[in-house]
Amino acid sequence: MVALPLARRSLLTAALLPLVAPTQAQAQAQAQAQAASLPIGYLSLRPPRPVASTLLEPPPADEGVQGARLGLTDNVTTGRFTGQGFTLEERRAAAPEEALDALRGLLAGGIRLVVADLPAELLLQVAGEPGAVLLNIAAPDDALRNADCRRSLLHILPSRAMLTDALAQYLAVKRWRNLFLAVGPLPGDLLYAEAMRRAAKKFGLRIVLDKPWTHAPGAQRTDTGHMSIAAEAARFTQGSPAYDVLVVADEANVWGDSLAWRTTDPRPVAGTQGLVPTIWSPIHEQWGATQLQRRFRAQAGRPMTPLDHAAWLALRAVGEGAVRSASTDPARVAAYLRSAEFELAGFKGARLSFREWDGQLRQPVLLAAPRALVAVSPQPGFQHRFSELDTLGTDRPETQCRAS
Repeated sequence: MVALPLARRSLLTAALLPLVAPTQAQAQAQAQAQAASLPIGYLSLRPPRPVASTLLEPPPADEGVQGARLGLTDNVTTGRFTGQGFTLEERRAAAPEEALDALRGLLAGGIRLVVADLPAELLLQVAGEPGAVLLNIAAPDDALRNADCRRSLLHILPSRAMLTDALAQYLAVKRWRNLFLAVGPLPGDLLYAEAMRRAAKKFGLRIVLDKPWTHAPGAQRTDTGHMSIAAEAARFTQGSPAYDVLVVADEANVWGDSLAWRTTDPRPVAGTQGLVPTIWSPIHEQWGATQLQRRFRAQAGRPMTPLDHAAWLALRAVGEGAVRSASTDPARVAAYLRSAEFELAGFKGARLSFREWDGQLRQPVLLAAPRALVAVSPQPGFQHRFSELDTLGTDRPETQCRAS
């Protein structure tokens, strides 16, 4: 082998440097990008649902996760200007044990911030996993914001107390103070009714009749089903004390739609059917919401549901926390989310933030009819020493949360 002269070897080395340098620079840039990237988990368990009263609008199979994907898109767009990256790891479980294993897998992979589409019982179980920060988008249970609260939980979805307070405020403003409360048999129905009773007392309303609904809804699918249900609704409301509004507690939408236009006396229906307090509605178009509605429909091919919006808010909260804290460290982002400096725009006319005492996202609640936005709570005139948004749900002096 013939050795090259030193001068020629130096020239050859210099000629090769431009070829090597870009490769090293790319590797360094890739390493920096990975260091500045924040992975976010999405974990869902959708338990079987009761058969709804109508098959007109079956729940979308991709409900929730589509909102998270749009939120990721928005985070990535912002991240291009801040030098931050965001990724979404989706896990969809078919059983509680599978959901717990999936969460442990996410944590083992270094993912600490997880959007949780889980029922309350399972959410409490997984909240005990060390290192996890869970953003609850599906469980409205008031206990999760009170005696069963956990430091690892942040709640995007309004609690049942927030929803029923929003409705009660509106009824108080309208001076429709006498309520007939119709309650279904499912656990969620009972909890919604309990929240409505507290809200009525809180805002000076009176429940003149508190009555369980026991009629089997399947009869409406017979040829004369509408006649049977009309007769049952008339019997259910006949002879009741004078009331202004029929408030329904039917979270699974099994029978509540059967009551409108069929009561003995002409009365409006509200609660889980009729005039519904909700985090989001496809008919909401104010404060720039039309832009979000259109972008979601272009992506998913359907309207944005309340669960979709909660998932979108969860991703945007993480993205905003990362940008404002100038960090992609999960612990620093989670700390910023809980700080007094955090604010989030949610297309509802107010800046959203997390309550220090229970981790609940304070936010306006829409009061929506099927094809109209009727009102937004808190209603004008309901004042608070810190934020009018804290007139909805459990306020600091009332909280039973002792999570440190």
